[in-house]
Amino acid sequence: MSVPLGQQTARLLQEMIRNAAVNDGSPDSGHEIRQVRTLQAFFEGSGLDGIVVEPHPGRGSLIIRIPGTDPHAPSLALLGHTDVVPVESAGWDRDPFGGEIIDGVMWGRGAIDMLNLTAAYAVVTREIARQGFRPRGDLVFAAVADEENGGVYGAGWLTEHRLDLIDADYVLTESGGAPAGSRPSIGVMIGEKGQAQRTLRVTGVPGHGSAPWGSRNAAVIAAEAIARIARFRTPTVITPQWRAYAEALELDPDTTAALQSPERLFEGLPETGLLQGFAHASTHTTISPNVFHAGEKHNVIPGEATVQLDIRVLPGVSPDDVEGYLREALGDLLEHVQIEGDQFVDSTVSPTNTPLFGVLREAVRRARPAADLLPMLAAGGTDGRFYRLRGVPAYGFGVLSDRWDYGTFRTLFHGHNERIDLESLDLTVDALNHVVREFLGRDHGVRVKR
Repeated sequence: MSVPLGQQTARLLQEMIRNAAVNDGSPDSGHEIRQVRTLQAFFEGSGLDGIVVEPHPGRGSLIIRIPGTDPHAPSLALLGHTDVVPVESAGWDRDPFGGEIIDGVMWGRGAIDMLNLTAAYAVVTREIARQGFRPRGDLVFAAVADEENGGVYGAGWLTEHRLDLIDADYVLTESGGAPAGSRPSIGVMIGEKGQAQRTLRVTGVPGHGSAPWGSRNAAVIAAEAIARIARFRTPTVITPQWRAYAEALELDPDTTAALQSPERLFEGLPETGLLQGFAHASTHTTISPNVFHAGEKHNVIPGEATVQLDIRVLPGVSPDDVEGYLREALGDLLEHVQIEGDQFVDSTVSPTNTPLFGVLREAVRRARPAADLLPMLAAGGTDGRFYRLRGVPAYGFGVLSDRWDYGTFRTLFHGHNERIDLESLDLTVDALNHVVREFLGRDHGVRVKR
């Protein structure tokens, strides 16, 4: 007797959570090769072996390609990452790497971000192979390392060195599926904000901590710089995605109008509850001072300090804009502060008038007949950008149960008590199974060059 796809997904997800592939940003963390071995064991007997790449010891990715019958039919990649972020165990109610199932909910780091989808992708890919389904276009399953640190040893490395393994015409990845409103509208990530990380280097004058009056303490200057940046407001921009999302929330008309107005947005933010952070990030280029370092000894006034800034940019924002925001925020502190770094990745957005987007809508309506897709712009980064930057449409897709709203969903990303209910696993893997079979089984009238 065959095991339902949802149960297969839950079992595989448990194993992947327990592998504890924690990526702290250092080259020797992650150990995603453990996930690769788990997935290889999962695919045993299916006829799918795949290729393993390991750019750095332990940082392994597994790629499987099922060739299509028509070399000119569009291909589809299921792109999932296998690493997870660190945890603060004291803040968890359950073992963060236990994969426990309590009252129909699985707990563990990666349950939402994004081992649930990676496991579902593997289940659908194996099921396709076992049943002998012959796709018109190629199906690519990619379980990649290092997404949580920018894809240096994962999708980024593959794009630069082995694009042949992961190349596809369309991509599904994280992190859609949360319902909004009573209809409901199901979020699908059609793009994401860009990135422009910067470091502030603060110069003071070292001295003895016993006589701080009149000193030029780099830590104090840096603290003031942090406070100014926290207070600074970049321009409010109402994107098409945010306008539609505000409408879907079904708040009172005046609040909805405020949330759709650059002049009144901050009036409406408190009414969005757990969505306040997302609402603000959806309408602003954000500057978050996240890492601060100053001083080496308690009785020495530090002469130098650094502040690392996580900057996420909206579509249309340029590196010059970022420089201007920082200079305006810091003002006269620029006498003591140097802005370092030139990293810049544009915001990326995929079109919605594609054959794949239409199939995603069908899959959602199979689960929820009255539902429709709600295109969204992700505040954070995903591996999908490596495709969008090359002009390849990439969508974050899933179908979550009614217990989730996007505010609750987002709090679990990188937060305490990350978890997913088994009903959502059932809904998502069934939707993905439909999408893969329908998209790769039809002639969409689209011919691609190889």
